[in-house]
Amino acid sequence: MEYKDYYAVLGIEKTATDDEIKRAYRKLARKYHPDLNKTAEAEEKFKEIGEANDVLSDPEKRAAYDQLGQGYQPGQDFQPPPNWPNGNEGFEFTGKSSGGQSHDFSDFFKDLFSKAGHQQQGTRPQPDFNAKGQDHHARVMINIQDSFKGAKRTLTLKAPELGDDGHVILKNRTLDVSIPKGVREGQHIRLKQQGAPGHGKGQSGDLYLEVSFKPHKYYHAEKNDLYLDLPITPWEAALGGKIKAPTPDGVVDLNIPADSKQGRKLRLKGRGIPAKQPGDLFIVLNIVLPPADSEKAKELYNTMARELDFNPRADLAAGLAQKL
Repeated sequence: MEYKDYYAVLGIEKTATDDEIKRAYRKLARKYHPDLNKTAEAEEKFKEIGEANDVLSDPEKRAAYDQLGQGYQPGQDFQPPPNWPNGNEGFEFTGKSSGGQSHDFSDFFKDLFSKAGHQQQGTRPQPDFNAKGQDHHARVMINIQDSFKGAKRTLTLKAPELGDDGHVILKNRTLDVSIPKGVREGQHIRLKQQGAPGHGKGQSGDLYLEVSFKPHKYYHAEKNDLYLDLPITPWEAALGGKIKAPTPDGVVDLNIPADSKQGRKLRLKGRGIPAKQPGDLFIVLNIVLPPADSEKAKELYNTMARELDFNPRADLAAGLAQKL
C-alpha cells in the first residue's frame, strides 16, 4: 500500500492552520467538481481532495496521521502498525467523525481510519442544553501477569484538539488506573466522567480504556485461554515423563504422554485468565533437536540413523506412488 501525502494533495504546508485547510479544499473542490469539470481525471481528483480534507480538517485524524506518517514520502510502501490506530497506547480519541464518505476513499484511508471508532455521533449540542459530554476512547497496554494479580498503572494520554491559532495541539493528561484481576484482552475499563466536559449542567463523558496485552516471549492469550509454547527434548516426547512447566501462578509438574508429537496441546483446566469464567492454559509441545555440534553428538545421531528403522517420509512416498 502506498503512503498518501494529504498536505501535498491540497497544496499546503504541514504547518497549515484549520482556515488554510478549508480555503485550499474549497478552491480545489470548485476546480475539480465533476459537475463543473468534465475532464477524465476530475472525478478521481475530487475524491482525492475530499479524502485529504476529511483527514486534515479533523483534529483527531490529523494528529494520528501526522504521528503515523513521520518519515514517509508520497508513493512509498506503507504498512500501518498492528491494531492501528486504537492499538497505540497513549492516544485518545472521542470517536466522532467529520462526516466524510469513507466508502469512496482509498484503501490507505480505510486501513488508517475505518476501524478507528470514527463513527458519526450526531449533532453537537448547543451550550444552552444540559447534555453529557462525549465519551473518549484509548488503549492501555498491560502485562499478561497483571491480569492474574491486578495492577496499578499511571497512564499519560494525548488528546488532539484545535488551538486558538488554528493548529492542532496535543494536550497531555496523566491518570492513575486500576487494572482489575481477571481482565482479558479487548475488554474495556470504564473511568467515569473522565471523557469530554458536559454542556450546561451535564456530566462529563466517560473514558473507555481498551485492554491489550504486551507481547510475551512465551505466552499468548485467546479470549480467556492462555497458550504456552513449551520446549521439550525428543526423548521426553518419545518416552514421556514428568517435567517442570512454568505458569503465571507458578511452576507445575506436567506429565508428558509417551509418543507425543510436535504441536500436541496439553490442557490445564482453569489455569488461564482468572475471569468470572476462568480460561484454560494450553501447553503446546515444541520438540527441540539437540545440535550436532560435537563428535559425541554426531556419533549418537549416526547410531540412531543405523539402528532405528525410521523413515518420516514413508507415507508420503507411498501416497505419491499411488497417484502416479
